[in-house]
Amino acid sequence: MVKKFSMLALAGLIALPAVASASAGKAPQDLTSKIEELSRQLDALKAQLAKQNETITTYGDKVDDMGEMLDEKSESWDLAARFKFYGDFRARADFYKGNTVFAAGTPLLMTGVDANGAPVYAKQATGDLSNDTIFTNRFRLNMRVKATENVEFKARLAMYKVWGMESAFRDDSGTIFPQFDGNSTRTPSDNALRVDRAFVNWNNIGGLPIWFSIGRRPTTDGPPAHLRMGTDQRMGTPIAYMDYPFDGISLGYAYAWGSEAMGTGRIRLCYGRGFENGLQGDSASNKLADTDFMGIDWDIMKRGPRFWNLQSFAVTNIFSYPNFQDPIINQEFGNISGMGDRKQLGNIFHTSTVYMDRISNLNYFIAGGWSHTDPNGNGLFNDVVGMQMGTTGPNTSSEDGYNVYAGIRYDLNNLGLKLGAEYNYGSQYWIAFTPGHDDLYMSKLATRGQVFELYLIYDLPTGEAISKYAKTFVRLGWQYYDYNYSGGFDWNVKPYDLDDERFELQAMGVNPVQDANQIYLTFEAYF
Repeated sequence: MVKKFSMLALAGLIALPAVASASAGKAPQDLTSKIEELSRQLDALKAQLAKQNETITTYGDKVDDMGEMLDEKSESWDLAARFKFYGDFRARADFYKGNTVFAAGTPLLMTGVDANGAPVYAKQATGDLSNDTIFTNRFRLNMRVKATENVEFKARLAMYKVWGMESAFRDDSGTIFPQFDGNSTRTPSDNALRVDRAFVNWNNIGGLPIWFSIGRRPTTDGPPAHLRMGTDQRMGTPIAYMDYPFDGISLGYAYAWGSEAMGTGRIRLCYGRGFENGLQGDSASNKLADTDFMGIDWDIMKRGPRFWNLQSFAVTNIFSYPNFQDPIINQEFGNISGMGDRKQLGNIFHTSTVYMDRISNLNYFIAGGWSHTDPNGNGLFNDVVGMQMGTTGPNTSSEDGYNVYAGIRYDLNNLGLKLGAEYNYGSQYWIAFTPGHDDLYMSKLATRGQVFELYLIYDLPTGEAISKYAKTFVRLGWQYYDYNYSGGFDWNVKPYDLDDERFELQAMGVNPVQDANQIYLTFEAYF
C-alpha cells in the first residue's frame, strides 16, 4: 500500500511539467488554476501517505511486541518441556484362604497351672484365616526433569488404599507390619499421595561413564518381578530379594564388553540408612545405633532380554523391629509383640544373583539367594520358649539360609496373551529383605517353605496408543503357599518347624499359617 501511494505521488510530480507545457497556449489564469489544483492533489497524497505510514508504524510496534511475547512464551514452553510426567493406575481384587496350625478354640500360651495341676492358657486360637474379597486402588505418578545436561531428577508419588477403608486393613495373622519406612507406599493404607521415590542423578562425571545418585532409591520391584507384573522392562535396581524402599546414595560405572553377545554392564556401590537412632544421651542404658545398608549391585551383562545380575550387601546394627509411622503403635508394639524395647541385634549379610533371557517367545529366569547372620549378645533367631523356660539363652550362633527362585513366561503375541509360572523355596533360616513386596498379605520370596504361582496377562484391545508409555491389561493369578517353618522377614525368633515343634508354637501363643491359597485379578493402565 505504501508503494502504491508513493508511485501515485511520483507520477503526479512527473506529469506536472507536461501539464504546464500543454497549457502554454492557454490564458495565465487557467494555467495558474491547474497548478493550484495539482498542488492540492499533491498535498492530499502527502497527507494520506503520512497517515498510512503512521498505521504501519503502529502495526509494526504490535508485531514487535508480539514477537517479544512469543520469545518469552517460547522460553517458558522450553522450561515446561523439561518436565516429563507419566504414571499408572491399578485396581486389584484378592481372595485369600489360609489354614493355620491350630484349629479354632485350641488353647494357646500356657501361663501356669491351676489347683489341680492342669495348664492355664491365656487365649485360644482363632483358627483359619480368610477374606472372600478385598479390593485395592493404586495410583502412581512419575516425574523426570533435567536441571543441566548431566543432572536429572526423578521421582514417583504413590497412593495405595483399600476400598472402603481410610486406614490399614485388619490382619488377624499378626504377620503384616504396620506402616514404616520399608513398606511405605507399598502396603495399602489411606488415600494420601506419598513420596515413593525421589533422587538426583549426576551423570557423565568428568566426561566418563560414571554417575552419582542420592535420594530415596528405586529399590522395589526389581528383576525378575517385571515379567509377572507385565511391564516388560526392569523397574528397580536390585534383585527382587531386596524389595525395600530406603534412602541412600550410589556411585556407578558403566562399561561395554566389546562383544555383541555380552552387551554392556554396570556396577554400583550403594549405601543407605534403614533406621535413624535420633538424638540420645550418652549414658542412656538402651542407647540405639543407626541401622545401615551397604553393598554392591553388579549388572554383569545386559543385552536385550539377556541379563545377569549379582548383588551383595550387609546390614549393620539390625533392629529388633523398625520405627513405625504411627506414634501409638511405635510406642506399644514392643510390649504387644513381646519384644520389649527396641534394640540392635547384630549384622546380617546377603548375596543373590539372577540370570534371565528369552528364547523366541519363551522368557525364563533362575535366581538364588544366601543369607548369613552375625548376632551380638542379644542374639538372632532366639528360641523364645527355651529362654522362657531357662534352658537356653540368646542365640549368638550364626545361621545360614538360602532360597531358589525360577520362572517362565510364554508370550502369545498374536493374541495379546502371556502365560507364566513361578516357583520359589526358602530354607529354615532364610531372610529376604522384602517388606515392600506386592503380594498383599505375605511376601512369597520371604517364605520359609515353597510357593507356586500361575498367572496370565491379557493386553486389552484399547485402540492406538497415544503415549509411548501406554499399556492396558488385566492380570489373573493364583498363588499357593506351603510353609515349613514359622516366620518371614523375622530374625528375632527361631523359625519353628510347623510339624515337629507345635508345642513351642502353642506355648508362645501363636498360630501361624501352614498353607494358603490366594487368587488375584487386576486391571492396570499405564499412561
